[in-house]
Amino acid sequence: MKKLWIKIIFSLRKIRLAVLDVFFPISCLGCGTPDNWLCESCQRKIKRRDQQLCPVCEKNITPDGQVCFACKKKTSLTGLLVATSYQQPLISKTVHLFKYRFLAELARPLAELILQAIQTCELPLPELIIPIPLHPRRLRWRGFNQATLLTEEMADKLLPDAKLEISTDTLIRQRYTLPQMTLKDHRQRNANIQNAFVVTDAAKIKNKRILLIDDITTTGSTIFECARVLKKAGAKEIYGAVIARQEYKQK
Repeated sequence: MKKLWIKIIFSLRKIRLAVLDVFFPISCLGCGTPDNWLCESCQRKIKRRDQQLCPVCEKNITPDGQVCFACKKKTSLTGLLVATSYQQPLISKTVHLFKYRFLAELARPLAELILQAIQTCELPLPELIIPIPLHPRRLRWRGFNQATLLTEEMADKLLPDAKLEISTDTLIRQRYTLPQMTLKDHRQRNANIQNAFVVTDAAKIKNKRILLIDDITTTGSTIFECARVLKKAGAKEIYGAVIARQEYKQK
């Protein structure tokens, strides 16, 4: 019965997309050029981030977004690479449509932003890539994990002749949490995500360099918690890479 409902949901989504294609034809979100959600010209106009900051204090400029010396004891994350700025209207609009209007096709141009950021820095190549997991309940509602789509789009392009290993079941979200964006207080966000993740196969990550992929981070609570759980289970280094980081005034 459960599988039947999933098939029905996916069928309804396909019908919805077909209807949208008829009444709202695909066109560039930046300039309106038909047949592409983000044309090459608009993609080139997106300003990339030229300096990376410590992901904890967000004050000290560090190589490749590594955690600065003063913050090393505050997180298990080794570093966080941020591709661009969420303040750019085209970025915020595209990410919103990707996540909340279920436009999975936007994974390709958005993943390209992360890929370019990685290729232009000296971030060590990971031995395992893990997309930040969704709880099964939210996954059923959205129909896809946006972090997984981003990861799949970029994993086979990081190395010219090899596809890096992706794992979507080594780190899972065991507890359903409120969407972080609905919580404005930093402490609430931390409490909301605490103990939400668990490692299912410690042997797979032991002494490995791991790259976590997500779309957007704000306070960093989610990616910090994932890094803590992975480090506790035996991971050697944990880096993160995201499209952008939203500003958080109350930090």
